[in-house]
Amino acid sequence: MSIPATTFSVVITSYNHLQFVVEAVESALAQTRPAAQVIVVDDGSSDGSPAMLQQRYGADPRVTLLFGENEGQLAAFQRGTAAASGDVVCFLDADDRWKPRYLEKIGAIYDARRDVDFVFSDLRTFGIDNQDILYEDSKAPIDLGYTAISTYFFVTWYGAPTSALSLRRRWADTVLDLPPSFRKQWKLCADACLVHGASILGARKFYLPTDCVEYRTHGSNGWWATRQQPASLHLNGLRNYGIVRHYAWRSGLDDNCCVLSKNEYRTKPAPTRKERKRYASLALRGDAPWWKRYERAASILFGRKRNR
Repeated sequence: MSIPATTFSVVITSYNHLQFVVEAVESALAQTRPAAQVIVVDDGSSDGSPAMLQQRYGADPRVTLLFGENEGQLAAFQRGTAAASGDVVCFLDADDRWKPRYLEKIGAIYDARRDVDFVFSDLRTFGIDNQDILYEDSKAPIDLGYTAISTYFFVTWYGAPTSALSLRRRWADTVLDLPPSFRKQWKLCADACLVHGASILGARKFYLPTDCVEYRTHGSNGWWATRQQPASLHLNGLRNYGIVRHYAWRSGLDDNCCVLSKNEYRTKPAPTRKERKRYASLALRGDAPWWKRYERAASILFGRKRNR
């Protein structure tokens, strides 16, 4: 019996992006593999966006409009995901856009790999800056396997900015099950909750370069505009560390989980050089005799993965 094709719900979050949001919505509606839902969450905009969205899409059965008070990006993610019915939830910022084959390309992975829970993509910036954003500089797909232990110890970023993130709906529901008190802390850059939460709670991740995600740089982006400022880097680091520890508490992880790092490493069919170095470092932790820990680290760095 054939397995039904994966269905998609697209969650577009918008705050005062009147000049951009229609382009984002239209890019979601123009996909060669149509989404089951396009959900637009307006987070209390004061620039006329709600009236414009209602006039343009209020009678469009393909689009669900959600309006509410301004509570920030995490709250908008939660509201949009709660309304989703597709198998997979894809996120799109209102100032970004997709090329038409984005859902077609990631859909092929979700259809073929029912064990994959989280797919993220590369991005290309446009606007006041133009550059590629690649995961570990890779233009090839990477099956990352499981990533909880690496994330717990190193706060490794196994993901991308919002518009290149997707995950199965059951994982979106689980990851975004956060207390209301977290909403104030994550009014911006809440994609960290999706990325780190999925890793720590046990989602299997896959990186798929699609050349279909376009990230608009316009000078007031929440992350892009401040990404090199020392204070911003420090505060973002603190928040990322804190959210990882929250998810670790939920899943019962502590420092002793380093003993599981070898098993986690084995879930990666073709680990990158950076990944080997991470897991070799993890192999040096724990209470095993020093010679045993160094032997494990050397086997990760220099040995054949399947025959360690």
